[in-house]
Amino acid sequence: MRYLHNIGRYFLMIAEMFRKPTKWSVMRTLILKDIDDLIIGSLGIIAFISFFVGGVVTIQTALNIENPLIPRYLVGFATRQSVILEFAPTFTSIIMAGKVGSFITSSIGTMRVTEQIDALEVMGINSLNYLVFPKTIALMLYPFAIAIGMFLGILGGMAACVFGGYTSLEDYILGLQTDFDGFHVTYSFIKTYVFAFVLATIPSFYGFYMKGGALEVGKASTTAFVWTSVVIILLNYILTGMMLG
Repeated sequence: MRYLHNIGRYFLMIAEMFRKPTKWSVMRTLILKDIDDLIIGSLGIIAFISFFVGGVVTIQTALNIENPLIPRYLVGFATRQSVILEFAPTFTSIIMAGKVGSFITSSIGTMRVTEQIDALEVMGINSLNYLVFPKTIALMLYPFAIAIGMFLGILGGMAACVFGGYTSLEDYILGLQTDFDGFHVTYSFIKTYVFAFVLATIPSFYGFYMKGGALEVGKASTTAFVWTSVVIILLNYILTGMMLG
């Protein structure tokens, strides 16, 4: 029953988030601050992970192609499909559930512990709109970060090919171009938008409704990471079945 209670409370929170909006001059400042904290502040770790994951996928694919009848350009093909379909949108989002999700939960949870949220509500401000809505809008730029991750993942695979000698640059580029389906990129960005909404709202839920002191803030951050990751994996399965099945 506790899980059903939390699910219902979560959707009520989302509905409340859009009521009684904060005036635009204040909201614009909050959105820009959250873009800096959540998107720009995450570009470094996204770039680092994507580049080396792309290289690892390329190396593992090349080392497992031992049959001389299998064309070497399949290394580039496998890297492109893996990075665009799964590693960039899904794997990176789970990493961001730890980085961005913990930041959101701890920041809102600290405000709850120090009674700043109570102060906002006493002043007649919709605290959910003030705290959660800017983060949701800021994370709508998350596909921009994932696009950079896709590019760097494929670039990392190219670097692994060239400097590791696993296949020629020409074969790798041919593999990237072979049977390319533009809908796969569209599918990845649709997934990313859904994941971005989850990354903004589930950690906010656990931060906003937490009770206790500083120790409970840490527990709420851990719980938020776990459930955000679980929901991302479930939605990934559902969206893949709906759009590619």
